[in-house]
Amino acid sequence: MRFKPLIITVTAATALLSLTGCGGGDNPTLGGIGGDSVATGGDNAYNGTGDGGPNEGTLENPTKNGGVNGNAPKDGTAFQKLPKAATMAAAARFVDRFTDCDPIKPITPGSSGSSTGPDEKFIKSATVIERGGCDGGRTTIYMIKDAKSFQTAFKAETAAHGGNPNGGIVVGQDFAMGSVDSDSMSALLKPQAGLLMLNCHEGFTAPSGYRKEPALVKGCVLTDYYVD
Repeated sequence: MRFKPLIITVTAATALLSLTGCGGGDNPTLGGIGGDSVATGGDNAYNGTGDGGPNEGTLENPTKNGGVNGNAPKDGTAFQKLPKAATMAAAARFVDRFTDCDPIKPITPGSSGSSTGPDEKFIKSATVIERGGCDGGRTTIYMIKDAKSFQTAFKAETAAHGGNPNGGIVVGQDFAMGSVDSDSMSALLKPQAGLLMLNCHEGFTAPSGYRKEPALVKGCVLTDYYVD
C-alpha cells in the first residue's frame, strides 16, 4: 500500500492508519500523518533546546523523569517500561536520536486546511493534547494525555477502517509517532530505542522472536514487528 493524498472528507481512521502504509521509503501522505501542515520557522518553531521545566528530559536522558530510564518498576508491564517524555521537546529529542526530528515545529488545529490531517474529533477522543512536525513535515509526534483513551480510540478506528495488518502507530507512555517514511518508524522499534508499535488488528500474529505484549486495551498488542 502507498500513501495517497485524501480529499476534503478525510477521516481520522485513514489518517492514523496511514502510519501502517506499505511500500517503504518516502511515500506521499495519507491523511497528513507525518505530513500535517506545520508552522514554519520563526518564533513558532521548537529549537530542540527544551523549556527547562521540571518535567523536561535531557539530551543524554530524555526520559529522566519517568519511563524506561526513570521510575519504571523492574517487574512492570511492557507499557510501563516504555519511554515517557512529558514534553514535546523531550519527545522530539528522543526521536531525533534514532531518526531525523530536528527542529520540531508545532501543528495547530486546522493548520492543514481540512484537506489532510487527522480528524479533530478523533484527536479529541484520543486525548491528543499537542502535535509537532519534523523531518520536513513527514514525521508527526503526538503528546497524549491518557494512553488508554488513545489506544481505545485507535482500536475503534482500526476496526472500522482496517489498514495494514502488520502496522500501527509507534508509542511511548505519553507520546506517539508516525511518519510517511517507514524507515523512520522502523528505527524507533529497534531495541536501543525501546518504543513499540500499537497494533489493534484482529488476528495479528508476529513471527517467533518478535515481541507481542499486552496493550492497555483488550484486542491490541505492543510489538516490535512491523512490515510496511
